Amino acid sequence: MEALKRLLPMATLAAVAAAMVGWGRIAQPAGYHDFADTRELWGVPRGADVLSNIAIALVGLWGLGWLARRHRDRSLDPCRAGLWLFAVALVLTAFGSGYYHLAPDNARLVWDRLPIALACAGLLAAAYGRTHDNFTSAPLAAGLALLGIASVFWWYATEARGSGDLRLYLLLQGAPLVLVPLWQWIAGSPVRERIRFAFAIALYVLAKVAELHDSAIFDALGVMSGHTLKHLFAAAASAFILAVFFKPGIVPALR
Repeated sequence: MEALKRLLPMATLAAVAAAMVGWGRIAQPAGYHDFADTRELWGVPRGADVLSNIAIALVGLWGLGWLARRHRDRSLDPCRAGLWLFAVALVLTAFGSGYYHLAPDNARLVWDRLPIALACAGLLAAAYGRTHDNFTSAPLAAGLALLGIASVFWWYATEARGSGDLRLYLLLQGAPLVLVPLWQWIAGSPVRERIRFAFAIALYVLAKVAELHDSAIFDALGVMSGHTLKHLFAAAASAFILAVFFKPGIVPALR
């Protein structure tokens, strides 16, 4: 029974991957670059969607500072490489997304999606290291980072041929939502860590909902679009993800 339990995460991921293969290619929605809020803000074109990325950068810098201060903490060794990749990728995501939103098109979107894929790779590697004995996340982080880069360039290459396919990129983005809770359950992770990651998942879902209702939210609120809210929810989700790995007392606001 224990052996079957440990096979469950990868079996679940394999089933999802098989379903995506059976579904066929997943194309980028038409009009993807047509965001609701095009207002200039403090001289910045599409300012709200650009500048809201500052929140993501701040979370990434917070994580980098925390890791730097604990470079001698041996308890972090199993997940350290994944955490560094995740935190660095958050900062890069802020710059990539800001660059993209200044003048949205597919070429700029590559620089938005690449760091997001790297963040997913880092999260998976760190979480695996956190929940598995005698493991270091560095090789897994490197392998998943290459997979993430490949997923974005696969989309871009197929998009250029008129048959864009986001399946590999979306699989990597969705994998943490499936695998991390299962790894935590199998490893018997502390309840506080499971709760923090559950909050992160909830905020991620809210970010996606906001993204899908970009114009409707902008029409309703008038001051903020759904995509701007997406960035803010994503920043909050990232903060809860980092808090999964923080020891009690280091981040009292998230205890």
